[in-house]
Amino acid sequence: MTAVAINLILFAVLLYGVFRLQGQNLSLSVRVLIALVLGTLFGIALQLIYGHDSTVVQTTINWTNIVGNGYVQLLQMIVMPLVFVAILNAVSKLHDASALGKISVLVLGTLLLTTAIAAAVGVVMSLSFGLTAEGLVQGAAETARLTTLESTYAPRVADLTVPQLILSFIPKNPFAELTGANPTSIIAVVVFAALLGVAAIRLVRRDAEKGGQLLSLIDLMQSWITQLVRLIMALTPYGVLALMTKVAATSNAADIVNLGKFVIASYVGLAIMFGVHALLLAMTGVNPLTFFRKALPALSFAFSSRSSAATIPLNVETQTRRLGVPSTIASFSASFGATIGQNGCAGLYPAMLAVMVAPTVGINPLDPTWLLTLVAIVTLSSAGVAGVGGGATMAALIVLPAMGLPVTLVALLISIEPLIDMGRTALNVSGSMTAGTVTSQILGQTDRERLQSRDEVELQSA
Repeated sequence: MTAVAINLILFAVLLYGVFRLQGQNLSLSVRVLIALVLGTLFGIALQLIYGHDSTVVQTTINWTNIVGNGYVQLLQMIVMPLVFVAILNAVSKLHDASALGKISVLVLGTLLLTTAIAAAVGVVMSLSFGLTAEGLVQGAAETARLTTLESTYAPRVADLTVPQLILSFIPKNPFAELTGANPTSIIAVVVFAALLGVAAIRLVRRDAEKGGQLLSLIDLMQSWITQLVRLIMALTPYGVLALMTKVAATSNAADIVNLGKFVIASYVGLAIMFGVHALLLAMTGVNPLTFFRKALPALSFAFSSRSSAATIPLNVETQTRRLGVPSTIASFSASFGATIGQNGCAGLYPAMLAVMVAPTVGINPLDPTWLLTLVAIVTLSSAGVAGVGGGATMAALIVLPAMGLPVTLVALLISIEPLIDMGRTALNVSGSMTAGTVTSQILGQTDRERLQSRDEVELQSA
C-alpha cells in the first residue's frame, strides 16, 4: 500500500503541475498535449517499475480512474443535453426548413464516403502487410473474451437488419432516447430536436409573439448549456493526464511486439485516412494544416479517451469557435459522426479483420466481387455503431457474420485493442469534423475570418 500511496502522491503532483499551466498563457491544445505526454511518461514509469499486471499498478489505476473516467462520465453527462439543445437552437433559427435536407445529405454523404474509402484502405493494408488470422494464439484471456462476445454481443448484433436500423433513428420515446438507451439514441435525439426546431419555425410564421418567446427560451437554454460545456471543458487536461496514465501503465509490451505488424498496419492505414481528410478539405478550399492545428484539442481528447461520443462537446466547440462552421452544421456532423460513418472503428478496422479471416475459411480475399461486397457491407453497417470505447468490436461483430466469417479474431486482438483504439477514435472525430467543415464550405456558410485567424480561441472560456 505504501507504493500505491507514493504513486498517488506523484499523480497528485502532476495534476497540480497541469493546474499551474493555466497561469502560463498556454492555449488549451498545448496544455492538453503536455498533459498527454506527462500521463504517458508516468504510465510507462509505473509499468517499468511494477509491471503492467501488478497489483500495485491495478490499485493505482483504480484511484486515478476517478479523475479519468470521472471526466469522461461528465462529458457523457452533457452529450445528450448539448446535442438536443444545439440542434433545436440551430434549426429553429433557419429561415427555410428545407435547408436541413441539404445539410443532412452533405454531412451523411461525406461520412459514408470516407467510411467506404477507409474500408478500401483497410483491405489494402491487410493485403500489403500480409496479415492473416492463422497462427494467432488463443489464451485464457482471449477465450474468456470470446465467450463474452458470443453470449452478450453476438445475439444483439445478429438481430440487426437494415430496416430495423433505419426505424431506430425515429424516436418512439424521446425521453428514453435522451437517456442513451439504444446505440442509435444520439441520432434519434437529433431527429426529435430537428422536428421541434421545424415546429418552432412554423410557430414563428403563424404567431409571431409566441414564436418570439419560444425562440428566446431556446436561446436561453443554449447559453445555459454552453456555459456548462465550457465548465467541463476546463477539466480536459486533467482527464487526459489520467486516461493516458492508464493506457501506458496497463498495455502489455510483449503482446504489442507479438502483434506489432497489425499495429503498424493499422496506424499506417489511419495515417492514410488522415491524408484523405486533408485532401477533401483542400479540395473545398480549407488549408489542412490550419484545420488540424485548430482541431488538435478535440483530436487529443478523442485519442486519450477512446470515445467519439464523449468528444461531441469538444467537437462542436472546435467547429464553431475555431473552424468557423455554423452551429447547425457543427451539431449535425458531430452528432451523426459519433454514430454513423466512423472511419476508424466502423470502416478501417472491420475491413482489415475480414481480409485477415477470409483465407482461414477458404475465401479468396482478392476476389473483386467479395471485396466490393465487403466495402458495401462495412459502409452500410457503420450506421448505428455506438461511439464509445468498444464501438469497433460492435462493428466487427456486424461485418464478420454478414460476410460469413467467424468472430474469433476479435477476441484474439484484445491485448492491443486500447493502443489501436486511440488512433481509431481520433480518426472518427477527424472524420466528423471534416464532414462539418466540408459541408459548411460547399454551402458557403463558413466564417472565413474565424477559420483563417491564427488567434487560438480558448474553448473553455466564457
